[in-house]
Amino acid sequence: MASNPTCFLENRGVISVSGKDAAEFLQGLVSNDVTRVSESHAIWAAFLTPQGKFLHEFMIAKTADHYILDCEKSRRDDLVARLSRYKLRAKVTIEASEGADVAAAWGEGVAENFGLELKAGASTNIEGALLLVDPRLEDAGIRLIGSRAALEPLTEAVGCHQTPSAAYASHRIILGLPDGSQDMEVEKALLLENGFDELGGVDFDKGCYIGQELTARTHYRALIKKRLLPVKIEGASPPPGAALTAAGKHAGEMKSSVSGYGLALVRLGPWQSAEDGVLTAGDSKITPVPPPWMKLPSLSGA
Repeated sequence: MASNPTCFLENRGVISVSGKDAAEFLQGLVSNDVTRVSESHAIWAAFLTPQGKFLHEFMIAKTADHYILDCEKSRRDDLVARLSRYKLRAKVTIEASEGADVAAAWGEGVAENFGLELKAGASTNIEGALLLVDPRLEDAGIRLIGSRAALEPLTEAVGCHQTPSAAYASHRIILGLPDGSQDMEVEKALLLENGFDELGGVDFDKGCYIGQELTARTHYRALIKKRLLPVKIEGASPPPGAALTAAGKHAGEMKSSVSGYGLALVRLGPWQSAEDGVLTAGDSKITPVPPPWMKLPSLSGA
């Protein structure tokens, strides 16, 4: 049995949504199809402004009587408040799960070590914990949700070794996976600039939800001209928000970074026209490295 790295994701928190109308309630609000969520399958989704701009992203899983949202911990109260505005007469309870933690484990054979099928979104409940393969990408590993007292012995039982959270940050950055508002600007970012299409975070056939119109229009009219891309950094890591340039032209901005890798929101035209595909941020060289799952337009369409 391989020894997989694991760590607690201190920046992630948990929300519980329960009640007779919980499924219908969530279905009318989020970007993905909640009818696909079951005790054996989880999804990734977003909650948008009415204008179709990013507010929150989260994974949605299910226990016997609750929907569980793995979301940004620092912005959890904001998400609870925003969802609650739409309750009206719906029989639904929305509350932060203060006793629940979120951990990640990744590496070769990690899903099988926990008894999960290696399939994005596969989930199960075991020994007081909710386990799911990252619904965005199988290579990302698994999420474990529950009390720390339940999760620690569970990971120890399959031989996982604790590692700093920076190791997981590096792992997800290289894969090109955004992590909430540190990579997507609140009330400005578009889902399709940030991989929600290819990573299964939006359903174009599910029917109406808040912000659907702009998301559908950018999809069907191919209006995306920027993408969140993994980048290699040669030199000092630019701070989040630092401008990227190509031959003196604005070419995007940095997002999160760690250990010589980062994510950057890159303007496709200037990047694809740049010599050797290298951008600059101050004295640092920034080289975008699109992951295999990403579909990019040609230069003529950028």
